[in-house]
Amino acid sequence: MTTFKPGRLYIIGAGFAGQTLANEIRAKAVFGEVVAFLDDDPAKIGRKIDGIPVLGPIRDVARLLRMNPADEAVIAIPSASREYLKELYGILKRAGFERIRILPGISQIIEGDAHLIQTRSIDPQDLLGRTPVAVNLKQSLSYLRGKRVLVTGAGGSIGSELCRQLLSGGASRLYLFGHGENAIYQIDRELRLLQEEGVGEKATLIPIIGDLKDGDYMDYIIGRLKADVIFHAAAYKHVPMMEENPVAAIENNFFGTDNLVRSSRKHGVKRFVLITTDKAVDPVSVYGVSKYLCERLVLEASASAENGESHFMVVRFGNVLGSRGSIMPLFQKQIEKGGPVTITHPDMKRWFMTIPEACSLVLKAGGVGENGNLYLLDMGEPVRIRDMAEQMIRFYGFEPEEDIAIEYIGTRPGERMDERLWGKDERPVNTEFKRIQRIERQRPPVLDLPGLMHKLRPICRFDSEKPGMYRNNGLLRRVLQEAIPNLGIPQHVHG
Repeated sequence: MTTFKPGRLYIIGAGFAGQTLANEIRAKAVFGEVVAFLDDDPAKIGRKIDGIPVLGPIRDVARLLRMNPADEAVIAIPSASREYLKELYGILKRAGFERIRILPGISQIIEGDAHLIQTRSIDPQDLLGRTPVAVNLKQSLSYLRGKRVLVTGAGGSIGSELCRQLLSGGASRLYLFGHGENAIYQIDRELRLLQEEGVGEKATLIPIIGDLKDGDYMDYIIGRLKADVIFHAAAYKHVPMMEENPVAAIENNFFGTDNLVRSSRKHGVKRFVLITTDKAVDPVSVYGVSKYLCERLVLEASASAENGESHFMVVRFGNVLGSRGSIMPLFQKQIEKGGPVTITHPDMKRWFMTIPEACSLVLKAGGVGENGNLYLLDMGEPVRIRDMAEQMIRFYGFEPEEDIAIEYIGTRPGERMDERLWGKDERPVNTEFKRIQRIERQRPPVLDLPGLMHKLRPICRFDSEKPGMYRNNGLLRRVLQEAIPNLGIPQHVHG
């Protein structure tokens, strides 16, 4: 959300988005005065647009500007590549701009619907990784027009971005489901502010506090809401923390998803999209196992939805840049306190994409996907964590090792050096949609889900006839390892 202070504003980019912002700033004079557009287009340089001069080329004119503390640059080029944004950021910093904001390149902005409230301070995720694919949201979300859409985990990093983009879908109702009161309050308030400022369409927003683990409640609420489409983003996700709390991971992720799937089948949900992770591939952590089991639940549910009325599908991808609990916010805090930046291993790699890109592709897949399919988002090439740390250190104006030390702390329980996007019994196949692949499963291992649930239930839920099983971490791991041999039993875990 924007937090402009009155001052002199320079808008980088004199295209439609930049002009829209300039008009809005002029209408709301409290935000200050637009001094000039900066642009590299020879056809625009030297002109005036609504009385505002267009100066350029950016590299040359930025060196001549004399900044004062109230001056602010706003980058309004939604289609800019990562490479160009890095160049622009360097130019503006050298020119003396301390405050640099950006209009994110999400799809509704590319379609010309730019608003001041969507701008925010530039941060490392805007400059790292590849250039996101542009998805025409209004077209992609046409399948949601007039529908009731529920997002679980709506207060989380993925869930909240799904909700922001869903504002452009024309849904009649958008249900914001989560068990964290503050997180749901914040996304509900943010979406209402976006709507007030003209972003998206006028879906009715309904915040819902609830717990996936409560089967009776889930049956009640899904029946009451009559949701047409569900995007299931809720999960406990932090790998080392779930290694320390394995029962909570299985209870919330596996049993919670089972409650949601059962209720969705019973009450005729038309489309169910599970959001899953590369850590579910040949899983070695309890979190990975829990998501693997969720994948199997949804894919097995699809077998009873072959009448064409319901579609149950899975969308899998790797890490996202800047999510809560991820390395980027951690690195930022470590840099701000002067280091050291801690990395588990110098050669550890992960796949990364931005949260807006991942969510746009999830929403696209939700519309074009077919019942029973597992889709994989094309993550590009894996990134070495050390390289990302060094880029972040330089973003904040320091040099790695010289100014900010890098310290290696060793891999943590449940982590592996490299993640995989598909397993030994899977292979990716391209679809007609850019950066969305379909996973073909050769011979998935036989897995008795009802039998596994029967064994796990007294561990997760108290049974007076089996009190010694309740919350028994060691027993839980042994039961899981019988079903999924990849999962090891850490030496430090005791029953």
